[in-house]
Amino acid sequence: MKHLLTLLLTTSAMLLSATAHSHDLLVGSYTDGTSEGIYRYRFDSTTGRINTTPQQVLKSSNPSWLTLSPDHRWLFAVNENGAGKGEVSSFSIDPNPVSHVLSPLNQVPSKGDEPTHSSLSHDGKFLFVANYGVQPVPGGSLSVLPVAADGRLSAPSQQLQHQASHVNPERQAGPHVHSVVSSRDGREVFVSDLGADKVFIYRYDPSHATTPLSPANPEAIHLPPGSGPRHLLFSRDGAHAYLTLEMSAQVAVFDYRDGTLVPRQIVDLTAQTEPAAKAAGALHLSADGRFLYVSNRGTTNELVVFVVNEQDGSLQFLQRRSVEGDHPREFALDPSEGYVLIANQKSNQIVVIKRDPLTGLLGDTLQTLEQAAPSDLKFID
Repeated sequence: MKHLLTLLLTTSAMLLSATAHSHDLLVGSYTDGTSEGIYRYRFDSTTGRINTTPQQVLKSSNPSWLTLSPDHRWLFAVNENGAGKGEVSSFSIDPNPVSHVLSPLNQVPSKGDEPTHSSLSHDGKFLFVANYGVQPVPGGSLSVLPVAADGRLSAPSQQLQHQASHVNPERQAGPHVHSVVSSRDGREVFVSDLGADKVFIYRYDPSHATTPLSPANPEAIHLPPGSGPRHLLFSRDGAHAYLTLEMSAQVAVFDYRDGTLVPRQIVDLTAQTEPAAKAAGALHLSADGRFLYVSNRGTTNELVVFVVNEQDGSLQFLQRRSVEGDHPREFALDPSEGYVLIANQKSNQIVVIKRDPLTGLLGDTLQTLEQAAPSDLKFID
């Protein structure tokens, strides 16, 4: 009996040790080609490598953005389908750290075309979905979906739409909601509309069971004409915010003050002037808040690294690094923050690059994994 107990304890310790350095990586992808939808891989933070054989594959149509609940019990995926076929899917996640098996819960319409981003309200009661809407009519919109205690979604209870700026006649003929992000305290919701050149601000009040969002005062932050706001990110303390301007390939820096965003700085991602080189995408901060990483797609295809001023949140250029692929739609720092994983959508690959947590610099490429049309990466801790 004593020998058996020792064996069990030893085995348990080995599993815990392995789990500490191994993490589940969820990959969303576009399914117009050979991809089946959502892939669950294992990533080893000691070697910086993804196990080439997925642990699980879930068939799902164009799951282009993945949202995890804070406790990692639920996964929500937007299904970026057009022509009135946009949907949102919900999955449960097995809490077993050795095997985070995903199980489908339900799927509901997003009531919009090409849903491209989502986020949970601060209290987890609602999922905010950005319907990009490629065509100017009906255009993009924001949908608000109630979330039940068991992770299941209900059809949208509220839908909001903006007016386009029409600055760029091709890309801004209609509204195109690209992201929805709450302030750190959850009281405001910021909606980036690429077609309007504005970030719209809504007050969040969960006491209104079906219509929790109402326009704030001011109702919106105006961005430079034709800049095309895409993704917004708050600093860890919530005092500052960073916004990619897709069409002008810039990052706007704001102070968060009195429920609104106060402009502080705009920095360029590239010195190139041709429109094809300007396609700002994803942005992520290191956990310590010292470094900001931003992707620029198009003909540039690189990550740009900035040092964050700890006093005022402003940015100073540090490094440019090729993504060694085409169209880095999203990327992620692994839980150890020793690596950056890049989803190169158009070259069908995930690239793993070494990162120095002390200096913030990106180093050697450690792995290039073939993966059809990856669009988003999320780690399950």
